[in-house]
Amino acid sequence: MSAPEDGAAFEALMEFLKRARAFDFSGYKRPSLERRFARRMDRVGIESYGDYLDFLQVHPEEFEHLFDALLINVTDFFRDPPTWRYLSEEALPELLAAKADDEPIRVWSAGCATGQEAYSMAMVLAEALGEEAYAERVKIYATDVDEDALATARLGSYSAKEVDAVAPELRERYFEPSDQRLSFRKDLRRTVIFGRNDLLFDAPISRLDVLVCRNTLMYFTAEAQAAILRHFHFALQDPGLLVLGKSEMMISDRDLFTPLDLKPRVFRKVSRETTLPPRVAGFVGGDYAELPSSDEERKSRDAALEIGPFAQLIVSRGKRLSFVNLPARALFGLSLKDLGRPFDELELARRPVDLRRAIDDALRDRRRVPLGESRYVPPKGEERVLDVTVTPLVHGSGGPQGVNIVFEDVTRYVAMQRELEGNRRDLELAYEELQSTIDELETTNEELQSANEELQTTNEEFQSSNEELETMNEELQSTNEELETINDELRDRTSELNEVNGFFEAMLTSLAVGVAVVDREQRVQVWNRHAENLWGLRRDEALERHLLALDVGLPLDNIAGALRSVVAGASDREQAVLEAVNRRGRTIRCATTILPLRGPGSDGEPRGAIILMADGPAPGSDGRSD
Repeated sequence: MSAPEDGAAFEALMEFLKRARAFDFSGYKRPSLERRFARRMDRVGIESYGDYLDFLQVHPEEFEHLFDALLINVTDFFRDPPTWRYLSEEALPELLAAKADDEPIRVWSAGCATGQEAYSMAMVLAEALGEEAYAERVKIYATDVDEDALATARLGSYSAKEVDAVAPELRERYFEPSDQRLSFRKDLRRTVIFGRNDLLFDAPISRLDVLVCRNTLMYFTAEAQAAILRHFHFALQDPGLLVLGKSEMMISDRDLFTPLDLKPRVFRKVSRETTLPPRVAGFVGGDYAELPSSDEERKSRDAALEIGPFAQLIVSRGKRLSFVNLPARALFGLSLKDLGRPFDELELARRPVDLRRAIDDALRDRRRVPLGESRYVPPKGEERVLDVTVTPLVHGSGGPQGVNIVFEDVTRYVAMQRELEGNRRDLELAYEELQSTIDELETTNEELQSANEELQTTNEEFQSSNEELETMNEELQSTNEELETINDELRDRTSELNEVNGFFEAMLTSLAVGVAVVDREQRVQVWNRHAENLWGLRRDEALERHLLALDVGLPLDNIAGALRSVVAGASDREQAVLEAVNRRGRTIRCATTILPLRGPGSDGEPRGAIILMADGPAPGSDGRSD
């Protein structure tokens, strides 16, 4: 690609960025831009600007990488320590001492990148004023064109390595631990307001005491730097401080700022009220020189004044109008015919501001007389705001030859200031709303944390209850196992008892006599088969009933005394032969024998009695009745 074609493609790329993403790089240094574009294009493998423009249209995510390459966000806390030392020890104490105790302090960090510079200034001012006064008086406006960098700056959260340059005592005082990072204190962070601002094209922030713009101007052309410095001069109050980077010098507009100390690059605004009165109208090599006196030089001077940017006129020592340039003639409706007229006869002498006394003061005291801003409605056009200055014209060692009156049109700046003031109020309202929202979110977060803690406590209680239930379950399982073991033992014993009972039942059945066994309460516990056959009373009808209450053919009342004697242990054997009626209704002689019921090896009281009932003489008797 030829050089003209390459230049045209580059300009097309610049126009595309301006139109698509509102980034205007026209004021940036061309060689620097081309180097950064080349590095990015080389990274994606593209050689021409036209192809890169097409690539941006197809791949919008490339914009972020491109702007990271173009907008170099190199910053650090207290970068270039000598500058910050000079500010905190000399420049700022002098500035603060000249202000009232309740007067607000406004600071602008222009090109703030990710915020370290703005927070460094916050710490310096908090140390100088005290935290309470700082919070009440200070506003720090921090701006940049990179929205991603601003998003990082608003968080105010940095890694330990990024905060390493902060002195330990300041780090402990102004930073709080947060998720393995360090965050600038929230109560002080509210004094730092971040926003987007293009130094070349956006209106400056006004009424500033300190303006910090370090290592940013060097990326702009000389013309762009001059425009930005004029904006800075407008933005600063008298006398405000301008802090530049160590790689930057004041290469133009040295009548706007004067150095306090060149090494740390700290400058003070040159006030209109304190500008030294020129001995001549020209400025040569940083000092004032005499006016040129030759006709050719005078014509050159007059031509420059004629087309100058401001309305100017010259009044001679004899109070006559001796010069009026083109902007002044157009603004005030004057003509060349008015030259030579007594100035006091002109309406301009009294309107828009009374100039007569100021002219007298300038001639008498040989000093510049600023009259400030005045409103003026020209014969044609809208109202203008003019900043009026009367300066004596001194030639050599003689008295003033007259005065030069300059009417600087500051309408645009006043409108910008009004707009900025409105924006400031809007920002403050938005900030208050944001702060209210943050407070609500913090309250909600605290409530959520409280609820979470309660849930955690409840969960711990549930876990404890679950552990107790598990323990109880284990105990129940153990008990169940024991019960099963007991049950098995009972089943074994029942089986044994059933075997014994079967044996006992077989034994009783094999006996040829009726057998009844009673307990100590004389309730029937055993009633064998022969007893059923003898008396016709089934076993289930007899069990658990009182023996004497049984409805059988045996006269049981006749053996009641003998039964009680045996159960009481008074007798070991009782016998009787009784007449009875068997189940067939036949009268029989029933031999009864009553024996005590004792357990194995038991010598104590009987547990009951055994009644043997035989049809005939009692077993073992001699057949005789007692």
